[in-house]
Amino acid sequence: MARVTVEDAVEQIGNRFDMILVAARRARQIAVQGKDPMVEEMNDKPTVIALREIELGLVNAHTLDADERQTVREREAAEIAAVAAIAEGRSL
Repeated sequence: MARVTVEDAVEQIGNRFDMILVAARRARQIAVQGKDPMVEEMNDKPTVIALREIELGLVNAHTLDADERQTVREREAAEIAAVAAIAEGRSL
């Protein structure tokens, strides 16, 4: 997909500025954090995948916030388990 139209994505989010922020966050999740795309990749870059996910209503600011909160909870639980293991005198 060489060209991407963003009108549908803008309609899903509400305005183009918020759409850019949501698309950037989602693209970063896919590219850097290794999150799996919710649509077929079709050899597209993470930004195009993010826009397609937004257009389909799969991603918005609320879903990204919820996903990030879940990631933080999981990370904190792992840290607590590691500290508990150290406190008990055993290693992971």
